[in-house]
Amino acid sequence: MAVVQIRKHRPAALEVRMMDELQLRDPEAASLIRLAARAAFDAFGYPFKASVDVTLTDDGGIRAVNRAQRQIDRATDVLSFPLCDFAEGQPPAGLALDIDPATGRLPLGDMVISVETARRQGEEYGHGFARECAYLTVHSMLHLLGYDHLDEGEMKARMRAMEENVMSRIGLERK
Repeated sequence: MAVVQIRKHRPAALEVRMMDELQLRDPEAASLIRLAARAAFDAFGYPFKASVDVTLTDDGGIRAVNRAQRQIDRATDVLSFPLCDFAEGQPPAGLALDIDPATGRLPLGDMVISVETARRQGEEYGHGFARECAYLTVHSMLHLLGYDHLDEGEMKARMRAMEENVMSRIGLERK
């Protein structure tokens, strides 16, 4: 299944900044993350531009972040740290106040992805690295945009439906 490019003909509404502080460089992951993050943002048709910071790491790195930020001493696949109070894709009131005057973009927050875990889970789940990396990115973007899965009911179902909608937009839907 081919991955399609979203809005290649004009500047992206979402700037995805890859952070290098943990020194894990993975061009394949970075490309997938940019594609998936932009597709998630574009799915909402927002009239504003935004940015997101992404740190790629390994299991040790994400464990350290999880311990420092959430007091949970274990590795995970992805962490999301929103800067705005979206509610299931709906921007907060007073959004204009949060737009960075230097860039003209709304900083959505940060995501940290363990490339090591994404590769392992892609293999374990049988759908490969591309789908897993993109899925983790979409999942994190939806957290930054106010989605959550605190319950096993309606909240989780709405988030999962939105994830699959975005994944199908980039040609990585569940088989």
